Amino acid sequence: MSEANGYFVDWNGELRSADDPGGGYACEVDRPARYVAVMSKAGALVHEATLYKTLADVEKAGIKAQLVPGSKPWASPKDGF
Repeated sequence: MSEANGYFVDWNGELRSADDPGGGYACEVDRPARYVAVMSKAGALVHEATLYKTLADVEKAGIKAQLVPGSKPWASPKDGF
C-alpha cells in the first residue's frame, strides 16, 4: 500500500487514506503543515484533520483507529445522509 499522501482520522474516529478517502470526497494535503482538507465534489470543505505521513506515525501518536477502505461509507441513512 502506498503511503504517498498519508492518513487522517475521519469524523467517526476511523483512519482513512488521503489517497482514497471515499464518500465521493477528495483530499487536499498540505504536507509541511500536516493538514488534510476533505472536500466534497462541489468543492465544499466537509472535514479538516491532521495528516500522519505513515502508519508508524499514527501508531507513534497513540492513535488506535482502524484503517478503513474508501469503500466504507462515512455515514449512513440513519445519520441523515
